[in-house]
Amino acid sequence: MPIRTETKNGVLLLHIEDEMTIYTAADLKSQLLPHLAQPADLEIDLSQVAELDSAGLQLLILAKREATRLGGALRLSRHSRAVLEVFDLCNLAAFFGDPLVISHSANS
Repeated sequence: MPIRTETKNGVLLLHIEDEMTIYTAADLKSQLLPHLAQPADLEIDLSQVAELDSAGLQLLILAKREATRLGGALRLSRHSRAVLEVFDLCNLAAFFGDPLVISHSANS
């Protein structure tokens, strides 16, 4: 599953869809790392992530740490219900530092 990209207002927006699990983590990592090496600000849209396990969570942590190490900015946005549940379970919202907006559809 390819990461879909677009640029909005000087920010490189990466759309991850379907799942971030042990089955997709290696492929997602190989697609994500080259974007982290670019000087642009990055935003990862997580609205279409249907499943997130520990491998997917490790990938997000790696992305955040790598962006920080390289002096870039990385934001996570539009967290899906699956992402919110894992962040809550692991108490990681503060680590990422992004606002977690619970949409009406996430409550149903």
